Order: sequence, then C-alpha cells, then structure tokens
Amino acid sequence: MRIFSDLTEFETEECRGCAVVIGKFDGLHAGHQRLLDTVAERRSGGLKTLVVTFDRPLSDFFSGTAGRVLTTDEERDRLLSEREVDYEYVMPVTKETMAVSPEDFLKLLAGRLRARVIAAGRDLSFGAGGKGDFPLLSRLSAELGYEAVPVEKVRYAGEEISSSRIREAVAAGRIEEAEAMLGRPYSLEGTVSEGKRLGRRLGMPTLNLIPAEQKLLPPFGVYVSETRLLGRTFMGVTNVGVKPTVSDERRPVAETCLFDFDEVVYGERVTVSLLAFLRPERRFADTEELKNQMRQDLLQGKSYGRRIAGSVHG
Repeated sequence: MRIFSDLTEFETEECRGCAVVIGKFDGLHAGHQRLLDTVAERRSGGLKTLVVTFDRPLSDFFSGTAGRVLTTDEERDRLLSEREVDYEYVMPVTKETMAVSPEDFLKLLAGRLRARVIAAGRDLSFGAGGKGDFPLLSRLSAELGYEAVPVEKVRYAGEEISSSRIREAVAAGRIEEAEAMLGRPYSLEGTVSEGKRLGRRLGMPTLNLIPAEQKLLPPFGVYVSETRLLGRTFMGVTNVGVKPTVSDERRPVAETCLFDFDEVVYGERVTVSLLAFLRPERRFADTEELKNQMRQDLLQGKSYGRRIAGSVHG
C-alpha cells in the first residue's frame, strides 16, 4: 500500500481509476470492512482501491480537544495494508480543507484522485459543514464520471456498528462486545520497553508496552491476552494500568506475562490483543501478595486458554 498526503504525489501514479471509500476508519470495524470489501470487488475491472482518510479525527478539529482512538494511525495503516488496499490518501485537516464545498470535494475525488467508483453508507456526510450527503454524491455521479455505490450498515445486537459505539464498549470494559463489532480482539501495539524487571525477579517475566497517548484504554485491570511477537502467537495475561503496588508513575502501561516464554525482546514490535477481563487493578500490601495474585491470574488465564482450544478443536 502506498500512503501519500500530497496530491501531486498521487498524480505520478499509473492507474486508470480508483474505487474509493472515505472516512477516518477508527477501529477499522466490521462496517468499515464491508466498505473495503465492496471496493475490492472492483479490482476485477482494473480499478485500484483508494482509502481517503484524515490526519486527525474531525471531531478533534471542531472541538479543539484531542479524543481517544480505537486505532492509532500506524495501526490503521497496518490493517489497511493487510487488506491489500492499493492507496491511502491522508488529507490534512485544516481550516482550508474543512471549508471545501461538498461539490468541490467530489470534483477533487473524481479529478485529481481519479475516482470511478465511490462506495459509502447512506448516512455519508462530507464537505464544508458536513452538508454533502449520499443523494448529492449520487446526483453528481453522471456529471463527474463516477458510480455511487450505497453500502448497507453492519449491525450487532440489533443496532448499527459504529466507532463511537465500540469506544463506549471498550471504555466500559465490555471487551467481548467490542471484539464482536471490530471483527477481531481489541489490541494494543508498540515496542517492548525495558521496565524495572520486577516480574523477572518474581519468577514471572513480563513484556512492557507503553500505549500511545491517544489510544483508548479499557478499565485498568488484568485481562487474558494473546500476543503477537517475533512472528509467533502466545497466550498470556496482561495488566493494563499504572502498577500501583510497585510504581508511583501515572502513565499507563500494558504489562504482559506470557505462558512458556522467557526471551529478552526489548525493542521488538508487539501486538497485545485483549480477550477477556479477569479482575480490576489494585494495590497490594507488598510484592509477596502481588506475586501470589499473579500466580492466580496466570492459572485463570491458562484455564481460559484451554477452554478456547477445546471449543476450537471440539
């Protein structure tokens, strides 16, 4: 996948046309995946797939505050690349770009971005003041030379899936519900950082991952987790929080103890997927009490893993 933020870069690309989707794609959830599947079908006709997204959430621009996200830009880009999207145009969010009229925005898509298909939900909004909608997209399609393709929403538990709905589920600790709407477990990504090595001294070495500041975290606590590291997948348990028993620092960290793993992997890229909530984070009287609780957490995590394996092979 080629990522660009300057339109002149795209103009050097050799493609006769693109099938386009538009949005921030926070979470890249099941609804977003249906949109991507729709444009991917047009590859057979010789079109490239193009995702038009933004360098920050539009809500942040209009509110003047930075909200939390389900996926960082880096995580979103990886997920799009895994789906074999051809191009991603990251539009800068500025006063000038947000003042572009809906009609001029469509001319930009059809002209410089060579949109020949634009797939969108019927609740689409775009252009200055969000005044552009699907009827306008459809009405101008013949004039501007593209096909407007409506895509139905994906529903979960009777309601439409949305990024805001998933953020509510994650913030409330409803991890399995978030997974159902995302189509994959909620995950944290980053590089393994060096901690105080307390887990190793306690006989239970851990991997420390410091989440990006804008990343939405679930309630602090211990979770059964699945970790992707060095091209392999490991089950374990992860404490998301500030480790109040052993630290006065307030920046959250995801500290993961893997089953049957004892390698030193500082600086390696890691993805930690949260599968189920075990207990809230709390302060213990001393490290011995913490150690005993960690043992219980590991036993619960292994029991969960065996149930998963049994359901898969049963």
